[in-house]
Amino acid sequence: MSQTVRTRPEGSARALSEAYDTALLDLDGVVYAGGSAIVHAVESLGVARDGGMRLAYVTNNALRTPDAVAEHLTELGIATEGADVITSAQAVARLIADQVPTGARVLVIGGEGLRVALRERGLEPVESAEDEPVAVVQGYGGPELPWGRFAEACFAIARGVPWFASNTDLTIPSARGIAPGNGAAVEVVRIATGAEPQVAGKPLPPMHRETVLRTGAERPLVVGDRLDTDIEGAFNGDVDSLLVLTGVTDGAQLLAAPPQHRPTYVDADLRGLLTGQPEVTPAGEGFRCGGWTATAGEERLELEGEGEALDGLRALCAAAWTAAGDGVCALDGGKALARLGL
Repeated sequence: MSQTVRTRPEGSARALSEAYDTALLDLDGVVYAGGSAIVHAVESLGVARDGGMRLAYVTNNALRTPDAVAEHLTELGIATEGADVITSAQAVARLIADQVPTGARVLVIGGEGLRVALRERGLEPVESAEDEPVAVVQGYGGPELPWGRFAEACFAIARGVPWFASNTDLTIPSARGIAPGNGAAVEVVRIATGAEPQVAGKPLPPMHRETVLRTGAERPLVVGDRLDTDIEGAFNGDVDSLLVLTGVTDGAQLLAAPPQHRPTYVDADLRGLLTGQPEVTPAGEGFRCGGWTATAGEERLELEGEGEALDGLRALCAAAWTAAGDGVCALDGGKALARLGL
């Protein structure tokens, strides 16, 4: 790993949309939730695009095709082409194609996104273990995926057929809250078979490879809401990242992040693309950002000052991550976060 482990968020005097040529944007929890646009997303992305930043949408959700995702984004007001969308279905299809002959049959446990991606790689999707597949691929199939599909996967895997998974996200944001993701479905098959899948999606290298091949980004910025996929994927790819707090990550999880889950920048939502990020600087035994100073005490994180809540969170991250070093901060940050309303 060539990347220097960051102990505190970095600042950027320039707007992020000017400092980076391409935004590699997660979708669920960043651009939309449950099909509806997240507040400030549409207008922020429009301004970034009009200013010259390329927008690429990188999602672990393998259910829909890139064209379907692009159509949805366009309906939300974000003009998008299918080529702007990179999915874990595409990444896992390439991973499979590298290991099996052209034209080989692959048992699909998931949605249309997987089938289209497999055909793009010259592979034949099939529906039954009796169709003599040479591989099994599992991806998110939506809330109506029949239970019998998991059994079909198990029958094939029990015969020694290699098993692939688009991703292992345990949860997925929805309009009604957090729902089970493909990782939860993968666990069903894992428990039943004792097998281990080859996984393609974020944060693993196959997804990063797919993204680089399809975007050609030279100065990319990963934008996401999940520490264990988006931010770790950026870390593994040795690129900078912006965490937005519109999805599954809260302040407490951020303070306890290990090195591979620490973003370069933190902001409330996608408006963070359009502004410079404030610098976090050493201040005595702590760290200062805006009007806040955070220090690591013996048992808890301490916060003094006033100002924007996000500046306080950035200062707390600096104090927590520095105290933790290469580990996880065990200091209590609850009181400090409560003061910020986070």
